Amino acid sequence: MSARARPWGRLARPAMIDIAIAGLFIVLTIAESMTADDPRDAWRLVIALVGVTGLAWRRTAPVLVASVLVLSDLLTNPAGEFSTVLALVVAAYTVGFESPTPRRYAGLAVLLVPFVGAAVMREEFEFSDLAASAVFLAGPWLVGVGTAARAERSAEAIALADRLEREQSRREADAIADERARIARELHDVVAHSLTVVTIQLQAIRRRLGDDHADEVRDLSAAEAVAREAMGEMRRLLGVLRGGGDGDLAPQPGLDELPRLIHRLDTTDTPVRLTVEGEPSALSPGMDLAIFRVAQEALTNATRHSEASRIDVVLRWEEHAVSVDVRDDGHGFAPASSGSGHGLVGMRERIALYGGDLRIEPAPGSGLLVRATFPRETSP
Repeated sequence: MSARARPWGRLARPAMIDIAIAGLFIVLTIAESMTADDPRDAWRLVIALVGVTGLAWRRTAPVLVASVLVLSDLLTNPAGEFSTVLALVVAAYTVGFESPTPRRYAGLAVLLVPFVGAAVMREEFEFSDLAASAVFLAGPWLVGVGTAARAERSAEAIALADRLEREQSRREADAIADERARIARELHDVVAHSLTVVTIQLQAIRRRLGDDHADEVRDLSAAEAVAREAMGEMRRLLGVLRGGGDGDLAPQPGLDELPRLIHRLDTTDTPVRLTVEGEPSALSPGMDLAIFRVAQEALTNATRHSEASRIDVVLRWEEHAVSVDVRDDGHGFAPASSGSGHGLVGMRERIALYGGDLRIEPAPGSGLLVRATFPRETSP
C-alpha cells in the first residue's frame, strides 16, 4: 500500500529501508561535523541529527519531515553543508512522489521558500543561488511527481488488466453455464421422448395380454406407472431448464438430419459436400444429437465467417470411434453458434460430455479443419 494512503497511526513504524537511509544520514552528519574546519556546536549538531532522523518517516509524513529538515537547515546550516542539503534533496523527491496533489505543492513551497529566502538575504547573493535551488530541490521534486504519475498509470493498467481478466473469466463461465443448460435441455428432450416410447410400448404389451397373465399385467402396470411418473418429473425439470412452461417432447435431431442440413447450406458460391466413410450403426440418442450439433456449429462457422469457396464434411465410422471433419478453404476460425452465441464452447462441452476430442487446426493448403472424435457408443 502506498504511503499516501497510510493512516497516521503507522507513523511510529517506519520501513526498514527508511530507517537505514536515516541511519546513513546520521553517520554522514556526524562525520561531516567532526571533520569540518568549523565544527558545529553540540546543540546545532543535535538539531541537525533530529532533522535527518526524520527521514525514517519520510514516506508516512513527507511534508512534515520536509518542514523539520528545512527548520533544522535554517538553524544549523548557514554554510550549506553537504549532508543537510542532500537530505533536503531526498525530502524533495519524497514530497513529489508520496504526497497527494494538494500537499505536494505545499511541500515544494515549504522546501523552496525558506531556501531561496535565505539565499536572497545573504550579502553575497547571486542568481546562481536560485538556479541551485531549482536543481537541488525543484528537480528532485519534479522527478518524484513524474515517477508517481508513472506508478499510478502502471497501477491503473494492472487493475484494468485484472478487471478485464475477471470479466473474461466471468463471461467464459457464463458461456459454459449457458451451453451446459442448453445441452441439458436437449438431452432432457431425448430422455423424455424415450420415456414416452417406453410407456406406449408397455401399455401396448399390457393390453395384448389375456386373463391368464394377471401377474405380468400387474408388473407391466407398475412399470408403466413408474414410467409415467418419470415423464411427469422430466416435464417439471424441463420447465425449470426453460424458465417455466411445458417442454416439447418431440425428438431432437440426429445424424440422419445431417444431409438435409448440408443441403440447406449448399450454395453455388460455397458448395458443401458430405462424404461418409465406414459402415453407419445405431448410436445412443444423446451421442447422435451431440455429433450432429458439433457438425452444425462447425458448419455454421465455416459458412458465416470463413469466406470459404468450398466446405467438405467427412463423417467417419470407425471400429472404436465416430468422427466428423469440417474443412473449409477460408481464412480461419471465428467462434459462432446457431443459438447460444458460444459455438466453440458448445462444441467443447458436448464433446467432453462423451469423453471425446476436439481439434481445430489449419487445413492443408488454406482454411481450417475442425475434427471432433467421439468414442464409439452403440445403443443397447
